[in-house]
Amino acid sequence: MNRPSQTARPTVLFVCVHNAGRSQMAAGFLQHLGGDAVTVLSAGSQPAEQINPMAIEAMAEVGVDITGGTPKMLTTDAVQKSDVVVTMGCGDACPFFPGKRYEDWVLDDPAGQGLDAVRVIRDEIRRRVEELLNELDTPSPTTRDAANG
Repeated sequence: MNRPSQTARPTVLFVCVHNAGRSQMAAGFLQHLGGDAVTVLSAGSQPAEQINPMAIEAMAEVGVDITGGTPKMLTTDAVQKSDVVVTMGCGDACPFFPGKRYEDWVLDDPAGQGLDAVRVIRDEIRRRVEELLNELDTPSPTTRDAANG
């Protein structure tokens, strides 16, 4: 497994088709839980006009504001800058570069789903983001909160 060096601040790119639901929620959680220990990017292979309102509402319920995000087009540059690239249902749209760590998270698309379904997706994304933070050797949420509190 490819790991960023212990002193480097890892960059994680989350990619899904529309960059309006799954990748925005993942980016929101990683920014919220990882703070300054990680750089967070997100993009889509076919970006939507806006973030999914159900994703915004589901994240607000757990204290994470993703209203400032904007769906962005996936670029080769974003992939090259990243240490970890997490794809979520975007197929072969993501360019591959040797030496990068790639993960494919199979998750339902929240597009067109009600809030109850989006909550289930949100909770699974949070679990995976926490696991990713652990693997990157960044401070855990409880360690960081204890240090700040």
